[in-house]
Amino acid sequence: MTLQNSSEAKIEVIRQPQQLPCSYYDADGHEVWITEEMIQQACSELEQRLVKPAKQG
Repeated sequence: MTLQNSSEAKIEVIRQPQQLPCSYYDADGHEVWITEEMIQQACSELEQRLVKPAKQG
């Protein structure tokens, strides 16, 4: 049985420590630290842009 066919399959979720430092460099070369608030905002924006399928029937 493959993972796709198993209704009993479970995927383990591994959460990273809260203090894990993450950053990126902007167009001017400045290091910008990524905060949880930034990630939550990005997720909210993506959720608002989600196109829901039309009802059938």
